[in-house]
This record gives sequence, C-alpha cells and structure tokens, in this order.
Amino acid sequence: MDEAAVSYALRHTRILYVPDRRIDTFGETRFNYRLLSEPMDDVGAVRVRSGWVEATKPKIVRPRHLRGVEAEGFSAQAALFFEWMERHGASLQALFHYGFRFSRTEVSSELVHDDLPTVADRLREEALHSGDSYRAVILGVDDAWEISLLRFTLEMIQQSHEINIFDFRRRGLL
Repeated sequence: MDEAAVSYALRHTRILYVPDRRIDTFGETRFNYRLLSEPMDDVGAVRVRSGWVEATKPKIVRPRHLRGVEAEGFSAQAALFFEWMERHGASLQALFHYGFRFSRTEVSSELVHDDLPTVADRLREEALHSGDSYRAVILGVDDAWEISLLRFTLEMIQQSHEINIFDFRRRGLL
C-alpha cells in the first residue's frame, strides 16, 4: 500500500452510524463496528466486516523515548497510516505523548449480494435498535479497510477530547 492509497481511503471513509458513547477518559473503550466496502472483483456485492476495535489510554505515562501509538492486531497498514498522518500535518501529539494503544480483534467478514445503499440502511437500522451504545457503522475502502477503521477511531478520539480534558481537570490532573 502506498501513500496515494492511504489518502484515498481517508477521503472515502464515512461514518454512517456514530456510537452514542465516546472514549472513556480513564478506561478502555471497545467499539463494536460493522465496516461496509465494495469489493472490486465482485460487482453487486458488499463486504461486511464485523468486529471490535479497542482504544486504551496508557496506565502510566511512558518516558519520551518509549512513547508512541501501538496498534495490536492490525497489519503494517496501521504504521503507514500514522506515518502518513504525521507527514500531512495531522495533530497527533496527544496520541504520541500519552502512547495510545489500539487493538483490533474478533473480525469476521461476509459477502452480501445486495446494493450498498440497501445494506447500509439495514445496518444503520440494526445499530439504532440494537441498544448497543458502542455500535458503529462505517463505509470504507475494501483493500484499505484497516485505514478506514483507524480513521473512525481517530474521529472518536477527537470527539472525546473535550470530555477527557474536563475529566482530567476535575481530578486535578491538568
């Protein structure tokens, strides 16, 4: 995968259903995702990947030379994603300073022979009625689906930022 593929995946990823919950300030957060993509070699089909992605803040602040982002369960695409984000001016200082850890587990995949809007609508409805406040539905790029999943995770970090800062201040940590 090259830089153009990362850029393409980032531009074409859409969050179709945003979880009600955000990333917990002092704990672990596991999002239950459904990631839809259209396989290039199977017209009229939608690949639906299901699984869990976890964002964990570190238990301790690590020394500067050991800080960084860990991506457990992801392929080399994860490292390429973070490198691309840094080169293109994305503000990842908080990620690198505190040493976030991302993990991807329990992935399953199925091929659904239907059109994308129909599958997307069905999965949004399922998410709405599931009672799962950590459920997400993501539209991504098939061959770069992990990049799409990481983009979702970073968006959740950005949306959680103000709440996390408030929690740190309330406890006198900032």
